[in-house]
Amino acid sequence: MDLSNLQPAEGSVHNKNKRVGRGEGSGKGGTAARGHKGAKSRSGYSKKIGFEGGQMPLQRRVPKFGFKNINRKEYAGINLDTLQALVDNGVVTDTVDFAVLVATRLATKNEKVKILGRGELKAKLKISGHKFTATAKAAIEAAGGEVVSL
Repeated sequence: MDLSNLQPAEGSVHNKNKRVGRGEGSGKGGTAARGHKGAKSRSGYSKKIGFEGGQMPLQRRVPKFGFKNINRKEYAGINLDTLQALVDNGVVTDTVDFAVLVATRLATKNEKVKILGRGELKAKLKISGHKFTATAKAAIEAAGGEVVSL
């Protein structure tokens, strides 16, 4: 080994690109491989996201309708038949509070819970929730249970 055959270790050099705009002698001086004139040749050029060369962009061609209510409150819906299944499996006996719902992964700790009226409830339960439908409330009380609003 001597100075005539020195080279970097295999895999240590990543950038094999030619540096542009570094003088005429480099072969990539002058326009620096950007071509002549036009927006793309200028410094500071950035194309708008979704720009289609002047054609009407997709996000403006597609019709828009409806509106999104920014004040909407989302609830995790839990039906009576789901609660009855918890009783049948022996997970709960008399009280269904928010901690139980989180533990059984029916809701997350940041969600609000709404009890819905699908199915039937045979067990006498004290159920806590943020909201109840009228049918769910009636079914819980008909089974001898209690409704607690959080």
